[in-house]
Amino acid sequence: MDHIRANRPDLVLLDMNFSVDTSGREGLALLRRILEYDPGIPVILITGWSTLQLAVEGMKAGARDFISKPWDNEHLLNSVRTILSLSDAGTLSHSRKKLDEVYHFEHIIGEDPEFLKVLETVGRVAPTDASVLILGESGTGKELIAEAIHQNSSRRQNPFVKVNLGGISGSLFESELFGHKKGAFTDARHDRKGRFELSDTGTIFLDEIGELELSSQVKLLRVLQDRSFEMLGSSFSRRVDVRVISATNRDLSEEVAAGNFREDLFYRINLITVRVPSLRERPADIPKLADFYVQNLKRLYRRPGVHLSKSATEWLQHYPFPGNVRQLKNLVERTVLLTQKDQLQAEDFRDHLDPAGSKVHKAAFPEVGSISLEDMEKEMIVKAMDFHGNNIGKVAVALGITRSSLYRRLDKYRIPHD
Repeated sequence: MDHIRANRPDLVLLDMNFSVDTSGREGLALLRRILEYDPGIPVILITGWSTLQLAVEGMKAGARDFISKPWDNEHLLNSVRTILSLSDAGTLSHSRKKLDEVYHFEHIIGEDPEFLKVLETVGRVAPTDASVLILGESGTGKELIAEAIHQNSSRRQNPFVKVNLGGISGSLFESELFGHKKGAFTDARHDRKGRFELSDTGTIFLDEIGELELSSQVKLLRVLQDRSFEMLGSSFSRRVDVRVISATNRDLSEEVAAGNFREDLFYRINLITVRVPSLRERPADIPKLADFYVQNLKRLYRRPGVHLSKSATEWLQHYPFPGNVRQLKNLVERTVLLTQKDQLQAEDFRDHLDPAGSKVHKAAFPEVGSISLEDMEKEMIVKAMDFHGNNIGKVAVALGITRSSLYRRLDKYRIPHD
C-alpha cells in the first residue's frame, strides 16, 4: 500500500494468497484496501479453480476481471490490454460522422445520442479480446452489434460463428459446442467439429445465453476459463483461441439471484456490458430506419417510386414498436408489398400493422370426441413453436411447462426442433 500511494499503478495483478494460507482472504482484503484508497485503479485477480467463488466475491467488490491458474499468457495479456485501453481511452465526440471515420458501422442505422454511446463503446472494445455481454429486448439488433464488434476487431478476417443457445437441448449441448468423435453416441456416424473449434482464431456469438440450462452452464464455464475443451468420445484436450460475445434479453442479475444462472459464469462473460436501447427509447431513429428499409425494398421489389409520406413518418415515429427494429422492418416490408400506390400513408401502415389473418379472435374448441387430448396438445405445441420461431425457452414459458417437459413432448410427437 505504501508503494501504491507513492506510485499510483495503472493496473494491479493480484494473487489471492501471499502466505501459507490458501483461503484467498488475503487477496480479498488487499483488494478492498486498494479500492478504498482509489476506486479508479483496475485490479485483475489471479485465482485457482478451487477458489473461483472467492473470485466472484472479488468481482462484486470491484475487481475488473479474474484469471484462473494455470493461466494462458496471451489470455492474461489480452485482459491487461483491454482494461488499460478502456481506462486510457479519451471521450469521443458523440457524432455519427466522427464514429464512421474511425470504425466500420456501415450496416448500423442510428444517430440517437444514447445509441451513439453504444457504438462508441463497441468501437473502443472491438480491438481488444474482451468478452462482451450484449443486453436488450428482443428485436433491438443485438446480433448486429455482435457482428460490428467482430468486424472492427483484428479477427475480422477469421470466422464469426453464431450459436442460438435457446434452441440447443442439454443433451445436445456438448456435441453442438465441442463436437464429437465417430461412435461417441448412437447416431454419431462420423466425426463432427463443434462450434468452438469452428470459431478458432475468430469470434463465437452465444445468443440467448440466458436460456442455457444450469448443467450446460458449468460446461461452458470450463471452456471459457481454460480456453480448452474435449470432443465427446475423445480424451484429448484441444485448445482454442476465440473471442466470446454473448447476448440475452433476460436480466441476468435477476436470474443469478433466482438461482437460474451461475454467478461465476455471469462474471466471466461480462467483462464489458453493452445495453442496446429499445426502439421506443430512440424514436428519432425510426424515420431513418424506415427510409433505409424502403430504399432497399424499392430495388428488391422493383418499385422505384415508392416512398414515405410525412403522415406515415410521423405515425411510425410515435408508434411504440414492442417488437423493436425487427417489427419495424417487417411492417415496412409488408406495407410496401401490399400497398399498390407509391406514396405510403399513415393509414397504410395502420392497416398492415398485424399480418393478414392474424387478428385476435376467440378460438373455438373442437367438438367433443372430434380430437384427442394428445392431438390437441401436439397442435398447441406446433403452433407455439411456429409463433416463437422454435425458441425453446419462450415456447416452454408460453405453454407453462419446463424446458425438459417440452423436450420430452417434442420427442414424443416427433416435432422437428434444433
